[in-house]
Amino acid sequence: MPRRIISDNERAFKSFKVGRFAQHHKIDWRYSLIYNARANGLAEVFNKTLSKLLKKAVSKSQRDWDKRLPEVLWAYWTTYRTPTQSTPYSLVFGIEVVLPLGVQIPSLRIALQNELTNEDKVRLHLDELDSLDEMRNRGSIES
Repeated sequence: MPRRIISDNERAFKSFKVGRFAQHHKIDWRYSLIYNARANGLAEVFNKTLSKLLKKAVSKSQRDWDKRLPEVLWAYWTTYRTPTQSTPYSLVFGIEVVLPLGVQIPSLRIALQNELTNEDKVRLHLDELDSLDEMRNRGSIES
């Protein structure tokens, strides 16, 4: 049973029965104002994309979608997006993902990082965080 549910302000969610159910099961029911059309539009686009990717990844019975979800999300997070000119992963973490093969057979980036002192790594990380803010701002403006 969930501890918290967030829903819109539809009448169905504000009924006496729903309130009593939430209280009985100790659910913190919160209501959200759905007025940011741009944010909702982005969520809807993501949901459509996720649905399409899952349809391609699941078996014909479509009963294994929950087992395929992590790999589908990983594919989405690490795929370059033209509007933001980066991957969703890099916008969150500030760096492109290093695949396990890249650790076993070091790329130039990994080899260079291994040669840096801790002080240099900290300085570079702070620079990357600054550029990440710029990338996020550019991505939100262009999408």
